[in-house]
Amino acid sequence: MAEKKEVAVLKRAKISQAQQYVLLAVLGASLFLGVATALVLHFIDKISFNINVISEEERIIVEYSDAIKNIGICRAPAGSIYTDQELAACIPDDIDVSMVPGTLRANIMETMAANKALNSVPKEDNTNNCVNPLTEKTYTYEEMQKLYDKAETTEDRVAASQLIKSCSALRVIPDALPSLRNEEALLASLNKIFLISGWLPKSISPGSGDYGGGSEYIEGIDTIYAALGIEADSAVTMRTLSNIERSIREFNFINASIEWSEGALKFNSVATAYYTGASTISEKSITIKATDSASKDGGTLDAEGVSE
Repeated sequence: MAEKKEVAVLKRAKISQAQQYVLLAVLGASLFLGVATALVLHFIDKISFNINVISEEERIIVEYSDAIKNIGICRAPAGSIYTDQELAACIPDDIDVSMVPGTLRANIMETMAANKALNSVPKEDNTNNCVNPLTEKTYTYEEMQKLYDKAETTEDRVAASQLIKSCSALRVIPDALPSLRNEEALLASLNKIFLISGWLPKSISPGSGDYGGGSEYIEGIDTIYAALGIEADSAVTMRTLSNIERSIREFNFINASIEWSEGALKFNSVATAYYTGASTISEKSITIKATDSASKDGGTLDAEGVSE
């Protein structure tokens, strides 16, 4: 009986040891599976993050290429984006307008510069020709365009471009909407209108302060004010207001008051004019995150892109 009990104890000990081995094996397998699952999820997050980064970079490259192509800095690329070789071979001063049709550059130098409606605005000298101050030669618009296309140096191209801007229909654009805030030029324009209307103002000054009640805000357009007072007989006052209304530069009257006294019509107001700054391509910063937890650990990428 003692031997049987000893054998039974040994069997139970062996079974208990085997169970321990099984439990250790299961525990080890569970740990391995947990670590493997965590690594797989981590790598999936990393792969997804890198895919998002690459996709965003590709989109930004396309936006830059579209900006270059639409402005007309370089010829259109052979594919959807510019290659390094195409950008290296691109020299904007060597590109004729005819090489970049449909671009902003072509629309300005060809379509707008020859616009009949804009060109119908009388010039100072009331002629259709333009004199190059450097050579004192007279050019028509077609000759100015050929001069620009055939320019071989940057200096010649800049001179021809300036000639087109100052003598073609493009000259009207800065008169209608200047690119700089210039109170002196604004007052000079009003003074010229007064003289054309047969009225000599005693004084004219820029406005100041926040008048309110102006035109609706337009992005990229800023306002400039001029205090305006007209006191003359009704015919002269109405003629002056009519000429201001017909001016190529937009004026908007706010806080106006009208008084009649002894046959004179007195008009006081603040005239609002407009100007715009130079247009530029702005950049925006994009933050790409893998996960919320990754963003706390610095798992982000900032990419620069062209804004719409």
